Formats: sequence, structure tokens, C-alpha cells
Amino acid sequence: MSLLTIAFPVQALAGAVAPLARPLLGLGAIIALFLIFKPLLTGLLRAALLVVNPRLSLDERRSRRTLRSILLVNRLAQDVESSQPGLAAELRQLAAQG
Repeated sequence: MSLLTIAFPVQALAGAVAPLARPLLGLGAIIALFLIFKPLLTGLLRAALLVVNPRLSLDERRSRRTLRSILLVNRLAQDVESSQPGLAAELRQLAAQG
């Protein structure tokens, strides 16, 4: 052990840390690139997802929303049928109108 290793322990550690430094620098560079190009990468990912699973048209989304609301009103009518049959009949009529 020389006098310089006692005076400057960082230099003694540099020999042990050097094999780990290069992969860590590479990993840091890759992470930095992902952070810089994150908007571009998310856009590419969303475009790829749209190719695989295209978005529904406005009419299809509207018809699904209408069907969900009809089912909801029918479910409400079934819930209140035993206590208020008149209200249940009105709810079913509303659901039939769409």
C-alpha cells in the first residue's frame, strides 16, 4: 500500500469501479434517449395500437352508449318493479323508445 492510496482513496477505488462504469454509462445514455424521445415513442406506440385495434366510428360509439343506457334503464325497472310497478312500466317505456 503506497502513500498515495492512503492520501487519495478515490484512486484506489477507481480500479474496482472501472469495470462497472462503462455499462452504467451506457444504461444512463439509453435512459436519457428514452426520456428525450418519449413523446415520439408514445406516438409510435399509439399508432401501432390503432393499426391493430382501430377506433370505433362515431356512430358505433353512439349506438353502444345508447345500448348501455337502455340496459341501465331496464335494470332500474327490474329493481323497482316489486315496490313501484307503475314506475317500472314507465322506465320500460323509456327504454323502448331508445
